[in-house]
Amino acid sequence: MTRFADLGLFTGVAQVDNFCRMADLLPSVEMPASTRPRPWPSGAPVEAPATFDHAGRVKPFEDGFAETETAALLLLHRGEVRYERYALTGGPEVRWISMSVAKSFVSALVGIAIEEGHIGGVDDMISDYVDVPDGSAYDGVAIRDVLRMASGARWSEDYSDPTSDALRLAAAMSGQGTLVDFVGGMVRELEPGTMCRYNSGDTQALGLLLIKATGRSLADYMHEKLVEPLGFTSSCSWLVDSAGTEAAFACLTVTARDFARLGELYRNGGRVGDVQVVPEAWVAESVAESAPPFEPIPGLEGEPPIGYGYQWWIPKTDAGETTGEFSGIGVYNQFVYVDPAREVVVVKLSANRRYGTSLEESDNREAENMEMLRALARVVDPPA
Repeated sequence: MTRFADLGLFTGVAQVDNFCRMADLLPSVEMPASTRPRPWPSGAPVEAPATFDHAGRVKPFEDGFAETETAALLLLHRGEVRYERYALTGGPEVRWISMSVAKSFVSALVGIAIEEGHIGGVDDMISDYVDVPDGSAYDGVAIRDVLRMASGARWSEDYSDPTSDALRLAAAMSGQGTLVDFVGGMVRELEPGTMCRYNSGDTQALGLLLIKATGRSLADYMHEKLVEPLGFTSSCSWLVDSAGTEAAFACLTVTARDFARLGELYRNGGRVGDVQVVPEAWVAESVAESAPPFEPIPGLEGEPPIGYGYQWWIPKTDAGETTGEFSGIGVYNQFVYVDPAREVVVVKLSANRRYGTSLEESDNREAENMEMLRALARVVDPPA
């Protein structure tokens, strides 16, 4: 069996042949398709724009698609498929790794668990549910602050640094300890609630919270609470560590059409048809900017044009204003982007091999991708 460390992530190695079959390469737990599948209806097809604007330059849309090694690009408008395109190893039935888009699924499950009474609320201490050593990173930290990436845990998410915490977390997926041990060994550096520091360890702690609070595996809980009611038409899976614990921070494998279901669920205030799957108030709170100030991000000048909610990113204009958009975002350019004003959901699945090889936007292209998806969303309602 391949180890997570054998994939050569963030080294410039091509990943298009890996990301389409992660559940075949690595230990995982399967979640069957819904017993009540809800295929997407088709609407009138639209064309992608010829160009999009980024950083003061006009760029061909096709260049953005190809240069980030896009495998799937799907646009829903009012719940209908209006644009769907696959390339490389992508396809309608291909399950692609979520990377950190998984974090937004975890957030939804936390909201459901609170509604069901498994968790008292976001002001409860996560250490009331998850066993961690006294004085460690998550001891006495409110669930709200973990959701907002404001736990105060010491962390480096620099993928180009082999000693960073993010890559040590990946090592726990290769048999170097377990995810439970990793979370318990994290240390506090800042006062909780004072700074938003992007931290995949926070999401792994939320995954352990769900497992402890519900008494079920993360995959089992997700299958009942999201896969079934959302009507997934394909099976999906969650990668696990050597102890069988799901990697909550990044490791769902799902088709593009089924990724779109989370975006459409949140676009509709947590409802699927007449069923309230995620509490409406939780959806609204999750996708509103609620985090404390961002820690400065290396490689970017000034504050980034994006905010953070409960494991969802909140894009902003260059002037720093929110527009109602929100997005799940994962490394290597995975996106579930939602523009409620245009009633649009866009899924982009990619394998940008330059991602994480440096801290530069020219390699990572997250801001560029956001402008590309915004341009695609506008084709259903072109600006005057």
